[in-house]
Amino acid sequence: MCGLVTNLHLIVRRIGILIIIFTMSAESMRFDLKSGATKCISEEIKSDAMTVGKYHVVYSSEGFPVPDTHKINVRVNSPHGHSYHYESQVESGNFAFTGVEAGDYKACFWTPDHKPPVTVVVDFDWRTGLAAKDWSNVAKKGQIEEMELELKKLYETVSSIHDEMFYLRDREEEMQQLNRATNSKMATFSFLSLVVCLSVAGLQLWHLKTFFQRKKVI
Repeated sequence: MCGLVTNLHLIVRRIGILIIIFTMSAESMRFDLKSGATKCISEEIKSDAMTVGKYHVVYSSEGFPVPDTHKINVRVNSPHGHSYHYESQVESGNFAFTGVEAGDYKACFWTPDHKPPVTVVVDFDWRTGLAAKDWSNVAKKGQIEEMELELKKLYETVSSIHDEMFYLRDREEEMQQLNRATNSKMATFSFLSLVVCLSVAGLQLWHLKTFFQRKKVI
């Protein structure tokens, strides 16, 4: 019986890990940012989805304060241009919000133009959806066993997949409607183009006929 519970525990853990790996939106990266340049990173976020991000400047001289030449400006905007986070001349920071609008959110980093130019290394971690949830706090607050925690993760992962499927279905319907509207407009445009071409050809024939009649060629 103990072996069965252990195997079940391992199966649930592996399934949960695999589903989280393949379905959760989590982005962690490190990039270079030159003086006067801007680097923007986009992330597609559903409405009512939680998102968290943290960033910091990687400075090679440990133990020394980050100079002003290595400090960055950060702005996070929604698809419609609403600002969710803004910091100026900082070496690190974080943000967390629930997306009201569905679409591509942008996190932009830039530095002032310094002379001589410098290159700043930025470490950025951006997580959305279930990946943004702090499971350690869930375990502490709920006082639940590890097995129950894995089952809770699995349940919320399945719920997230369910919501994602409906979201993708809605997006597919929107794309189909857009394709139908585009095809209808193209058909109308093609018909009008054909009418114009035939009209121009008819006018050319009439003009030539009139011209040759005046010249008494025909």
